[in-house]
Amino acid sequence: MSRPPHIPRSVVVGLALAIVLDTVIQIAWKLGVSGGAPEAGTGAILRGALGNPWFYLAMLAFAAQLVNWLRVLARADLSFAQPFTALSYVTVLTLSSHSLHESLSPAKLAGVALIIVGVGCISRTPSTTSALP
Repeated sequence: MSRPPHIPRSVVVGLALAIVLDTVIQIAWKLGVSGGAPEAGTGAILRGALGNPWFYLAMLAFAAQLVNWLRVLARADLSFAQPFTALSYVTVLTLSSHSLHESLSPAKLAGVALIIVGVGCISRTPSTTSALP
């Protein structure tokens, strides 16, 4: 069995931060729009979100994610880095289940297992190609 390629520490840290930031974005986004009634119109939901600090945390995390993602992509191939962000599905599902009391079904758990297997396969490939265009 071949040894997995070395992934630069800056890429590992950037990918971990991308997962954390995406998780913060999704949870804050949910909390930021949860105050309105589901049957409320888009305008009412937007007005409610604009008055909710969770919405602003999500926007701040979006900005941080942009800066972080630019740094990651400067050091790694998109085809390598982007699939790692799928691990945020695992963290969002876990936090949604625990903190927001959302349902956790066998199908969701199977999906998470497939994501983990897929990311494991991708992690065994080089993080950058030898000749960039």
